Amino acid sequence: MDTMTLWHITGWEFAALAFAALLVGFSKTAVSGANTVSLAVFAAVLPARASTGILLPILIAGDVLAVLTYRRHAHWPTLWRLFPAVAAGVVLGTVFLVWADDEIVRTSIGAILLLMAGVTVWRRRTAEKGAEPDSVATRAGRVKARSYGVLGGFTTMVANAGGPVMSMYLLSAGFRKLGFLGTSAFFFLIVNVSKVPFSAGLGLIDGNSLLLDAALVIFVVPGAVLGKWAVDRINQRLFEQLVIAATVVGGLQLLLR
Repeated sequence: MDTMTLWHITGWEFAALAFAALLVGFSKTAVSGANTVSLAVFAAVLPARASTGILLPILIAGDVLAVLTYRRHAHWPTLWRLFPAVAAGVVLGTVFLVWADDEIVRTSIGAILLLMAGVTVWRRRTAEKGAEPDSVATRAGRVKARSYGVLGGFTTMVANAGGPVMSMYLLSAGFRKLGFLGTSAFFFLIVNVSKVPFSAGLGLIDGNSLLLDAALVIFVVPGAVLGKWAVDRINQRLFEQLVIAATVVGGLQLLLR
């Protein structure tokens, strides 16, 4: 990792990274998917390759805070159905990265996110109200879980962009706010921790990157506190609209970057 590049950042660039870290905390306890903005900020301030390794421990810190906050609301049947498909998606993402350049990766993921946001809006307008998370036990629910799981694994492998994918799945499965946040908290904590050995092996996480993480991770805490305060004041409809809007922003920034 280029230590000189990492430490030669201006005060304004550090402020931008600190804001992005705060937004990670907020997204983990309030509006999942909003941290797509954090991905863009880190990639803009730091070298793109290095930014993924530096952001990963910050994401994990946010995941830990989210699990501590919403651990009682996780829906484990959904998680167990997702993990095998996510593993397959990670493998597909690895194969994809062998031949795809950065432009193809960004365009593909951006298009997928926008498509899923559109499909989710359409499905929620036409589906029966009151769907419960245990609908994943049906055959259609299992197919949907596997499809989104593969896409989630694929996007988290190639661009740390699995959040919007899983947000769209959990919304389409009928999760309410707390179930949504509890299930996604455990999902991303497990997935992100499993990525650490690979990132370290690629040289994306080392002593220098962890020092920068140590300076930034403190900003995750006030973001998480702000998110916990805000989520109690956001009604379900607004919550869903914010998640979908964050997904659209993430898709657009990947397409236009």
